[in-house]
Amino acid sequence: MQLPHSDILDIAHFSRLFDNKSECYKLFWFQAIARKIKEGQKTITFEALIDEMIADAWYMVLEYRLNLGPNDALERVVHRLGEISNMKSCEKKDVVLEYVKTCKDKEVLAMKRTLSYNVPYRLQAPFMESMKGTEWKRSGKNLAERINQEQRLMYYFLQFRGLNTQIQIQEEWADYIDRNYEIIQGWVELNLIQYLQRRNPSVPGIVDKLYAPKERNLEKVKKYWKILVSIKAVCEIYGDKPLNEKNISIDHFVPWSYVAHDELWNLTPTIRSINSSKSNSLPDWNRYFPMLCKMEYLSYELMWEYPEVHKAFDKCAKEHLNNPEIRHKLYQRGLTETEFSGRLEEVMSPVYQSAKSMGFSSWSLRT
Repeated sequence: MQLPHSDILDIAHFSRLFDNKSECYKLFWFQAIARKIKEGQKTITFEALIDEMIADAWYMVLEYRLNLGPNDALERVVHRLGEISNMKSCEKKDVVLEYVKTCKDKEVLAMKRTLSYNVPYRLQAPFMESMKGTEWKRSGKNLAERINQEQRLMYYFLQFRGLNTQIQIQEEWADYIDRNYEIIQGWVELNLIQYLQRRNPSVPGIVDKLYAPKERNLEKVKKYWKILVSIKAVCEIYGDKPLNEKNISIDHFVPWSYVAHDELWNLTPTIRSINSSKSNSLPDWNRYFPMLCKMEYLSYELMWEYPEVHKAFDKCAKEHLNNPEIRHKLYQRGLTETEFSGRLEEVMSPVYQSAKSMGFSSWSLRT
């Protein structure tokens, strides 16, 4: 990706900031710096930047269960905060950030200090080709003093006081990053997506898992099921509760936070209270998948029997059936229930098992 040109700044070395992405810290650290610059800040503490890093990683780790790296300190501190805070995995970022800022848990503070050991210094390594080998092995304060001798860096260290150590963004770099923020943020996101995909090779939809989950529009699917329940009595699959046109809530059988899509074959009607109870979990396969098959086959039969249902299905399919191969496999005319269920299992079982291996917990409705 081409970064904007500058007549006065070393963009060639700047573009190499993420050449070595063996860990994710550089990406989160620089992203936090760029955000603070956009907010008008040029003097920033280590702790303020690390708090931003933690809040940025919150959803990736807790909501989407992404792996940030082997024994990754950022991942570990997010898990610790999740354990002690009782906050939801989809909590608003400002709430997460405020909790992180004020948390005095000893383990959290120790992990914050670990995050401060290398990346504040190593990020600018492409600019400092004169620094070799043992020079990088100095203690934090001595390393900061050595780096401060370099010319034309993005930032320098004002003082050294642990997490209260400050960096000073240079005026020219602050102007460049602020002026080109959207492009630079896109560059960071591209590198982050590449890093996360390498660490999570079997996980779909990485591009949709960088930030908090957004509200999804499932109105066409809901209308489709409202027509179905107006034709035939239907009970949802988890608690056998009768459905009607007023109480339908659409659930992702395999959680959206894993699949990152709204494909029709993974959506089933339930009621709001059960949908809320299930939340981000995997329904017990042996208990609920056979019931899902029956529900989906019922909709399949009615779709081919009633023109108004087929019309609603076609409207859904434009947005919620994006794989032509799966559409043909599951929704071609003339399938028996056994054929349909077998094909649905072929589509869903690998997705379900992959989500299970990522740590999504099993769920059954308590009665």
